[in-house]
Amino acid sequence: MKTQNKSGSKSKVPKDGLYPEIIRKNYLGSKKLQNKKAVISGGDSGIGQAVAVHFAREGADVAVIYKESDKDAKETQKLVEKEGRKCILLKGDVSKKTFRTKCLEKIKKDWKTLDILVNNAGIQFPKNNIEKISDDQIWKTFDTNIVSMIAFTRDFLSLMKKGGRIICTTSVTAYRGSDHLIDYSATKGAIATFIRSLAVNIAEKGILVNGVAPGPIWTPLVKETFDDLSTFGKDNPLKRAGQPSEVAPAYVFLASQDSSFITGEIIHINGGDFVGG
Repeated sequence: MKTQNKSGSKSKVPKDGLYPEIIRKNYLGSKKLQNKKAVISGGDSGIGQAVAVHFAREGADVAVIYKESDKDAKETQKLVEKEGRKCILLKGDVSKKTFRTKCLEKIKKDWKTLDILVNNAGIQFPKNNIEKISDDQIWKTFDTNIVSMIAFTRDFLSLMKKGGRIICTTSVTAYRGSDHLIDYSATKGAIATFIRSLAVNIAEKGILVNGVAPGPIWTPLVKETFDDLSTFGKDNPLKRAGQPSEVAPAYVFLASQDSSFITGEIIHINGGDFVGG
């Protein structure tokens, strides 16, 4: 799925004619993150790309960690730089320790400290029958979605100080389950618990840990992993899927001073699909 090719512009999404929007044309930055430094895993497209651009408009420099798509990553870099901020691109697999170490060393060398860590990288492999989920798929999904998140956070904490923010992307599936994303949903549930546990563990350091649980959002991952998009996002009260531009402002809020008395919490952005927690 092609993503927006310039700030405020749109490109086609198959099936239902909707268009992914990275940032609203009328979104006005207010220096909420002026001169902050942020690392965003899975920041080359979709929600991650939207977060990177919103952070830039709010005054932050960003480092985008991505696995494969140079085209998407360079587009994100272009959008960030258009906002007058710097963008570091780091390509590799977050489930590999050698790559995580490389990322840490690069940020330490260039920035020395880190203000915001956004754990957003994730994969999913829909299967309608649990018997079709292989051991390899289970390990791969958990390694990318939660194991590497814990390790990544542990390592980057060494660069963070009081006032720092850690924001993790979980999912509505962590709360209501998903019959075709069983292993993925399990990792998202683990992320929710990780957020709460870490928030308590490092509260004395003055570093806040929170999360965002999106419902159906138009992202490249959706196009890559689902064959039929005709009903995607239409089972919530708003009867539609959301846009990356509707999710990213929540990350801005959690990264800014506005959320200074919030930790261990998760913001639900799902079109009215009411869930507990």
